[in-house]
Amino acid sequence: MYVLHGLRPWLIQRISAVYILIYVVYLAFSIASASNIDFQSWRVWLFHPFNTIAAGLFVLALLMHAWIGIRDIILDYVHNTLARMTAFTLVIIVLAGSGLWCAKILLLSVRAY
Repeated sequence: MYVLHGLRPWLIQRISAVYILIYVVYLAFSIASASNIDFQSWRVWLFHPFNTIAAGLFVLALLMHAWIGIRDIILDYVHNTLARMTAFTLVIIVLAGSGLWCAKILLLSVRAY
C-alpha cells in the first residue's frame, strides 16, 4: 500500500516547488521576449513539443504540490472523520477535474502540431 507520510511528501513538495518556479520563470521569459502576444502566437508556442511536455510536467507538479499541501491542512485542522472524508473527496474531484481538463488541452495540442 502506497502511503504518503514522512519524508516522501516533503521531498515531493520541495521538488515540485522547484520545478514550478523554474517553469514560471521560463514562461515569464518567453512572454517577455515574444514579439507579439496574441492567441495564435500563444497557441504556436504552447503546441511546440518541448513546451507541451514542460506544461504537462508543470500541471503534474502543481497538482501533486497542491494535493500534499491541502491534504496536510485537512489532516491537521479537520478532526471530524465525515468532514475530513468529505473534504478529501471534494479536493480530489477538483484536482482530478483540473488535471483532466489540462490533459485534454495538451493532448489536443499534440494532435494539432
